Amino acid sequence: MRLPPLEAGTLIKRYKRFLADVLLEDGTAVTAHCPNTGSMSGCATPGSRVLLSRSLSPGRKYPLGWELVEAEGLWVGINTALPNRLVREAIEDGTVAELQGYTSIRPEIPYGEHSRIDLLLDGPSGQCFVEIKNVTLVENGRALFPDAVSTRGQKHLQELMKVVRTGHRGVIFFTVQRGDSTSVSPADLIDQEYGRLLRLALENGVEALAYQALVTPTEVRLTKRLPVIV
Repeated sequence: MRLPPLEAGTLIKRYKRFLADVLLEDGTAVTAHCPNTGSMSGCATPGSRVLLSRSLSPGRKYPLGWELVEAEGLWVGINTALPNRLVREAIEDGTVAELQGYTSIRPEIPYGEHSRIDLLLDGPSGQCFVEIKNVTLVENGRALFPDAVSTRGQKHLQELMKVVRTGHRGVIFFTVQRGDSTSVSPADLIDQEYGRLLRLALENGVEALAYQALVTPTEVRLTKRLPVIV
């Protein structure tokens, strides 16, 4: 996926979850929208280099949006709205071999109890419900999810287990938007209940897939599968 032209700056601080103050290269201090509700541990250090997109929508309060941050010497994608598009693109171009053979892909379809599945795949073999998560936290080469307690993420695992019990395929898909991890695991020290539910889901037929993204200032795309170690 090609990114729009991005503007460079230095992070002053991130606050109120959705806001970040940034010093642009021309010396202008701006407030940008932060499209990530997690803790962003390791990705919100003041002084970090960041890249921002600019919206042309006249009604938007904060026209600049935070897209990438430099952490540990590499670019990390922090926009949680991007993984759904990345995964769909990677399915359609054949990168995600495990999700081939379906004839249609529909986003944001209502299911379960007041939930929406990120992608619903339909084909001759039936339906596949794909729940997608963005992963930015890496410790000692292992990508960890979530980076904050996620009751919403816990609910999604419970919904996927119900999907599998009704005879459909359920997949939790971890999108790692950085290139320095070798595997993905639940962040038990952050959200013990999520880790418990993930293990329970896998025992009950839910599949876990993880793919790493190549992240550059001009492009983000999924490139290779990572093992999920629970």
